[in-house]
Amino acid sequence: MSPDPTSQQVDEETPLLQSEENAPAKTPQTPLPWGQFSMLLVLQIAEPMAASVISPFAPQLIRDIGITHGDEALVSFYVGLVHSLFFATEALTIFHWSRLSDYIGRKPVLLIGLFGLSLSMFCFGLSKTFWSLVISRCLSGALNGNIGVMKSMTAEMTDSTNLARAWAFIPLAWSSGLTLGPLVGGVLARPADRFPNIFGGSGFLKKYPYFLPCAVPATMSALTWIVVFLYLKETATPQINISQLLPWKKRKTVPSPALESPLVSSPVGDTPVPIRALFVRRVIIATGSYAGVALVEIAFRTVQPVFYATPISLGGLGFDTPTIGIVLAVQGILNGITQPLAFARLHDVMGPKKLWLFAVTCALPMIALLPASNTLARYSGVVQSVWCLVALQVALGSCMNFAYGISFMYISAASPNRASVGATNGFAQVIVSVMRAIGPAAVNYAFSISIEKHYLGGNLVYCAMAGMVCMVMGIGFLLPRTMSTK
Repeated sequence: MSPDPTSQQVDEETPLLQSEENAPAKTPQTPLPWGQFSMLLVLQIAEPMAASVISPFAPQLIRDIGITHGDEALVSFYVGLVHSLFFATEALTIFHWSRLSDYIGRKPVLLIGLFGLSLSMFCFGLSKTFWSLVISRCLSGALNGNIGVMKSMTAEMTDSTNLARAWAFIPLAWSSGLTLGPLVGGVLARPADRFPNIFGGSGFLKKYPYFLPCAVPATMSALTWIVVFLYLKETATPQINISQLLPWKKRKTVPSPALESPLVSSPVGDTPVPIRALFVRRVIIATGSYAGVALVEIAFRTVQPVFYATPISLGGLGFDTPTIGIVLAVQGILNGITQPLAFARLHDVMGPKKLWLFAVTCALPMIALLPASNTLARYSGVVQSVWCLVALQVALGSCMNFAYGISFMYISAASPNRASVGATNGFAQVIVSVMRAIGPAAVNYAFSISIEKHYLGGNLVYCAMAGMVCMVMGIGFLLPRTMSTK
């Protein structure tokens, strides 16, 4: 697919997506390449499924391995630490994976990431000590560079007329993973106890009660690896042959033509720009918007199952593991429905900046409903009105996720040129991974001391999360009104 013939010659400081107000006429919408794009959507399911499958049983797993020595206030701290480790190690490696994909192509990096995801989930399911959990989560984060690479491929498969539609479907796949993960984790955890007629005779599942739910996303990642290897086409022109990276091969740079990305208005004859070229205002602001949303979302998503599992008397709702899994699954289903149905339409009506600000603002009442539902449960128990608050919270979470698609579009628009889309997404993902590493540990520590010390009436963690939202909204006001910074 070639660039829009109406585009003008520009330099590398021009964003990849042009402002609508500068376009001479509204061009027909290009159909999405569903054959290839659908494989990316399937690939998108694997990672959130692997990440979220542990959420329903993580509090009980921490109790089972005995690291807290019976101190309930420490459970949330260790749960947050387990969640953070993936993103901490990912932050150290993901830019290098994304940068590497600019040189050797996207597909080899995706295959490495899927292999690492599958291996690490099998290891997690076999873990019997806290340190084995640590190693498996670190392995998963270090080998996984797929997030940035998939976003680069999405940008390269689309153009300015259908990019918003593509980003509307990406959350559907992501939400499918977030739906399947909690369902699998909630239903299949401790199968010998929950389904004695089926699994009661398995000594292996009694010894490793969390292996089965972990094996499901691990197996799915392995099957996805086969599909990607056989059918997914490369979207970037490799700058070097992958064999040249081997130490016994003579390294020789292979000149390559301009990448055939359909994104418009980039220089002809692109090559990846130096890392320092990414430190420009539009890249930093776009990255900040994405990182801010990710911080708020991961903080809430980490506290949410711990809050549900915590006894009402200690500030939670006292749900059991299957109930937590069902609530999180419904949340994923609702998000998956609303994104493709409403995102592109709201984007066209409100514009990217207003939609982003609206989405982030929804996080404030979403957070406030945590202490509100506990207060109601203390007086009346978990009755219908409490479930209404939980349902409203889930709906607000779906609205907040609109901000992700907008941030992805801003990042794609900010790339210095087509050949640096991978590096730009990788740079953004590094910052996001740092936020996602800090967020779970920080908010779960705040949740622990809120319970233990009863700071601000036990609401310290919610005040901290609301403060995060306010800071993120400040970044949003710096976003350009359209995708062009000029």
